Amino acid sequence: MGNLRLTLACGPYDRTQALKDGTIRPEGIELTYLTLQPAEIFWRMLQYRDFDISEMSLSNYTSLVSGGNSPFIAIPVFPSRVFRHGYFFINVHKGIERPQDLRGRRGGVPEYSMTAAVYMRGLLQHEYGVAPESVDWVQGRTDRLGRKLPPDIRLTQAPAGAELGDLLDKGEIDFMMTANNPLAFRRGSPNVRRLFPDYAAAEKDYFRRTRIYPIMHTVVIRREIYDRDPWVALSLYKAFLRAKDYAFRLISETGSPKASFAWLQPLIEEEQSIIGRDWYPYGIEVNRPSIDALLQYTFEQGLSDRRLAVEELFAPSTLRDIPLSEGQHV
Repeated sequence: MGNLRLTLACGPYDRTQALKDGTIRPEGIELTYLTLQPAEIFWRMLQYRDFDISEMSLSNYTSLVSGGNSPFIAIPVFPSRVFRHGYFFINVHKGIERPQDLRGRRGGVPEYSMTAAVYMRGLLQHEYGVAPESVDWVQGRTDRLGRKLPPDIRLTQAPAGAELGDLLDKGEIDFMMTANNPLAFRRGSPNVRRLFPDYAAAEKDYFRRTRIYPIMHTVVIRREIYDRDPWVALSLYKAFLRAKDYAFRLISETGSPKASFAWLQPLIEEEQSIIGRDWYPYGIEVNRPSIDALLQYTFEQGLSDRRLAVEELFAPSTLRDIPLSEGQHV
């Protein structure tokens, strides 16, 4: 019998490039890698189950699992993770000087249930005492899951065709938290600045204190494929690990840099000194603080029906972390 033919929809990442070009092949699987942007992947997977395997919003997946009807099962692979202090933006004329000043304000968010927003509201609540219900929220696009929110959450839809960054620039919202720098900021508007000017220092301090490195996306397998061939989960997990290690080996050859940064070597060394030798880790134990935080926040914010345990998210065969082989990367 030949290999199982499966499609994988995922973004264009250095850590998955070896899967895309076939340098790394999952055992027993002939993988067709479809390079798409996450927003399209999530919509097509959540609405139409268009792919066999895909990158997936961790918060959306958590909501599905909490309801007991998830059509997917995940493996502990995290294609996208981003510290979020640098993605709070304020209108400079609103008298906002510190995070606590966001109480009672009007805040924009592209999608209330998106993972970045879940972590950012958790950060505001647990670090600065700004509860989600203390803000008037304006949502930029339709929610992918259409989940009913708690009654004390005030959420309105932005006007059709409006761009949240423009609303912030004009002062129609007081602040904005987002997954990407808003257009007004990129255009250099004098009305818009970051809430945390030295966000990198704030993020490093936050990680050292909490061990939380926010995880945006995981990888999911359609449930019917997993139920028929459960071995697929472990095969994919190992392949994603090997692909990441392959990328690490390439990027660590800084004498001939594979990424376009003047100071790539000190950047890698700093990240390893703070995060660890594996500075973009997959697996459960090293990521438990980050995943636990997400599970706590989704429950507190009414985006999950119950407080899940980390192990409920992932295929049982992938619950044991697979250590990096000695000498796999610097």
